[in-house]
Amino acid sequence: MKRKLVIAAVAASVVIGGGTAVAFADDEARTGAAEVRAGDPVAADRAEGSTASSSKTTAAEVIAAALRHTPGTAVGADREDDGADAGTWHVDVVQADGVEQTVAVSPDTGKVLGVQRDTDDADDDTDDAGEARADLAALKGADVDAREAALAVAAKGAVTDVDLDVDDRATVWSVDTAKAGEWQVDVRTGKVTQELDD
Repeated sequence: MKRKLVIAAVAASVVIGGGTAVAFADDEARTGAAEVRAGDPVAADRAEGSTASSSKTTAAEVIAAALRHTPGTAVGADREDDGADAGTWHVDVVQADGVEQTVAVSPDTGKVLGVQRDTDDADDDTDDAGEARADLAALKGADVDAREAALAVAAKGAVTDVDLDVDDRATVWSVDTAKAGEWQVDVRTGKVTQELDD
């Protein structure tokens, strides 16, 4: 009798739940593994500000991938226009010690292709490190990071470049789009304004 009730309950669950109950009833010993798989975190991540097709990554996704691979503060991201690296994203990440790394990320898969420490030549190493530390100082107390700036502008068009712009007046993210021009995102307020030509 008990067995008939269980079979009837499973059958009713299949009809009502569209088959989901089978995974739970079929493998009661597992501790909720089927429940974890039921959610789709990848789809949730892509839905947040994503404007790219499923085969391309957005600037925000690329920055996130670079930071997962090389922890630090992203101070810029741009998509290469030409040469052997055409299409590849390069994300500039400054680590806490002031060392800047450029992380190459695939535009199709979002996977890190390689990392290179930024050094021009022996005479410029000190300047590069000083500039990287100045970028970190400019972002101290900032509420909007490079990824969030890319997300803020994504509604305007496909983001192709994100750079930290520090001058005497303000610190902003300068964000370029493929067709909608250039935008500025305030690092403290997140306010988006169109960058007008002088």
